[in-house]
Amino acid sequence: MREYWGYEEFRPLQERAMLAGISGRDSLVVLPTGGGKSLCYQVPALCLEGMAVVISPLISLMKDQVDALRACGVSAAFINSSLSPDEKRDVAADIREQRLKLLYVAPERLSLQGLLDLLGNVQLSFFAIDEAHCVSMWGHDFRPHYRQLNILKQQFPEVAVHGYTATATEPVRDDVVRQLGLHDAEVLVGSFDRPNLTYRVERRDNLMGQIAGVIERHKDESGIIYCITRKEVDTICGALSGAGYSALPYHAGMQDEARKENQEAFIEDRCQIIVATVAFGMGIDKPDVRYVIHAGLPKSLENYQQESGRAGRDGLEAECCLFYSGSDFKTWEFIVNKSEGSPEFKAAQMSSLRMVMDYCDAVACRHRMLISHFGQELEADCGEACDICLGEFDEVDDPLVTAQKILSSVYRQDQRFGADYTAKVLKGSKDQRIVENGHDQLSTHGLLKEQSRQTILGWIGQLIQQGFLAKVGEYGTLQITETGWQLLKGEGIPRLLKASSTPSTESSRSASSKAKAHDPHSMEGVDHDLYEVLRKLRTEKATDLGLAPYMVFGDATLRDMARSRPTSEEGFLHVHGIGQKKCEDYAEEFTSLIMEHCREHEIETNVDLPPAEQLRRMALAAKSDRPKGPTASAMASFALFEAGKSLEEVAEEMGRATSTVSGYFAEYLKQRQITDPIRWVDASLIAKIEAAIAEVGPDRLRPIREHLGESVDYETIRIVATCWQNRHDSDEPPVSPSPLGGEGQPSSGAPKAG
Repeated sequence: MREYWGYEEFRPLQERAMLAGISGRDSLVVLPTGGGKSLCYQVPALCLEGMAVVISPLISLMKDQVDALRACGVSAAFINSSLSPDEKRDVAADIREQRLKLLYVAPERLSLQGLLDLLGNVQLSFFAIDEAHCVSMWGHDFRPHYRQLNILKQQFPEVAVHGYTATATEPVRDDVVRQLGLHDAEVLVGSFDRPNLTYRVERRDNLMGQIAGVIERHKDESGIIYCITRKEVDTICGALSGAGYSALPYHAGMQDEARKENQEAFIEDRCQIIVATVAFGMGIDKPDVRYVIHAGLPKSLENYQQESGRAGRDGLEAECCLFYSGSDFKTWEFIVNKSEGSPEFKAAQMSSLRMVMDYCDAVACRHRMLISHFGQELEADCGEACDICLGEFDEVDDPLVTAQKILSSVYRQDQRFGADYTAKVLKGSKDQRIVENGHDQLSTHGLLKEQSRQTILGWIGQLIQQGFLAKVGEYGTLQITETGWQLLKGEGIPRLLKASSTPSTESSRSASSKAKAHDPHSMEGVDHDLYEVLRKLRTEKATDLGLAPYMVFGDATLRDMARSRPTSEEGFLHVHGIGQKKCEDYAEEFTSLIMEHCREHEIETNVDLPPAEQLRRMALAAKSDRPKGPTASAMASFALFEAGKSLEEVAEEMGRATSTVSGYFAEYLKQRQITDPIRWVDASLIAKIEAAIAEVGPDRLRPIREHLGESVDYETIRIVATCWQNRHDSDEPPVSPSPLGGEGQPSSGAPKAG
């Protein structure tokens, strides 16, 4: 983790998840979005021999993950429909030659026997299934092809399978383990709480003004706006663009290429705001989203947890705002009824929507409400990371009297009308329907006329959420519950809140600053001007390299850099999130910029860099520069090769794939510095291969094989190329091993490669 990613500490449950990955035991890991799930399988992949296969749902996510891994110096690739036939052949060659540590594929591709056969001939470390909740039809994003991944245990019974997801209730977790056929799986469930996120919920009123208010709190920062329908996406995006904001749409009604272009523009910071349906997001690995707005009711609390969780994945403060209306419930009800699925499944979806309404109308800590849905509890309210705890609502002075007024109106309306109608009666509306029903003559008509209709609707929702009222039937008719009748008699006290008339200065912040004390995420000690200069350089480097800016450095890394202001490679390596490869790639340019900025503004450099940490980092850098020796397994094969066994015989004896043993054999040739391959390859073929090497070079086997017309297998080419390289490194005449392991004359009876 330190060498490749520059991280000094594990996030909660990361270490246990990684150890599960290394142990070879099946596992299911549930960590919140931003909890570092990817590292839970990427790190073990580097610790184990062989290649890890990662099943990922979206092409964009695969590309981003692979680009980010390569930027850290990790050998990774993906196979999907975006690759040309030649590119697919190159990846297949890399797989056969065991050059990859991680391979990303879509679940659909694992139904192709060709890929399964290819994987069956190489050493695999494990399978990692990202977004594993998609396996379960009770999850919030079920995908049929995920259901077929039980083939992995059938085809590769000895290879461990690990599932990773951000949102899964206990029934979903049980279903995933069962459907994948996991054996004695270790199930690790982290806290679903995201303390760096500030949650706010408001009834929709002047939606564009509400959205603009959030955006203005996050000028020049990335944000996502979710809408229920495509029409709403186009309307809101058009309004924002017309107001001068950098916004682009994303929904299933657009052409694939247009969606892809807009998504890439957002990821690469060429667009600040993406306005989208829920079709957007699963494949987004962008860590620096500073706000997520829901312009309507989310489909379920699982969906809301995942969608809002796309904010602040870097651990920095972010804001999540939900603007809703009772009409959203009707919109979703129409969509659900129109969709495919059993009556039981549709009923479950409607139940999920009612839970979202309960969350919206709650008068308790938002963080506590969210994680309680997943069977967890907070020790205390969040304190300052939601609208309720921030004091953005005032307690109603006499909640019992106010509640009794509302319940009385419901009673006098014969419990035959919904919330919106009841709010109008209490507000004193002369709406034609109210007049026709004679409800303008009720004693409760206008009883709350000094309040806004939105406030009254909020109170009705709060009474429903607290169990004093219930919505029943197809039209959501209000009925008084048993506890509601008791409340009418004065038994009990409800809690009613309304928007604060004097918002606290605390609530005006864009998000929680609890992270302030937690380096490196806080802005404490950060030189803001330098931070902006570093952001600009990051964007330039990302553009030059064709990467998303966060793949160069995340915001937390830039903050730490602008705080410690290193001017040497040693200091640069000490910055949070900088591993060896990124230090080699970027230290010179970034430290030069830091020196120039600090000299110009007379600012101290190399702030608080511990000498001991410098020495440790220098030692790490020196260690990573040293060539790595053969593994223990490779060493165990050397005696077998010296005993004259063929690759197939060694593979069978060691229980390894032939291609893996071929790699061991190359290590053997290097370790023994053997320069003549005559013992394993015919002299005429050696001459032919060496002629090809002279033309195209020894570094990669595929160009050599193509030069030979693909008539020679990779193992034979690898033997000759390794001996050729040994000879040219030592500038000595060809030397071949004796059958007993010493140097001597070739043995005509030795087995040939392959």
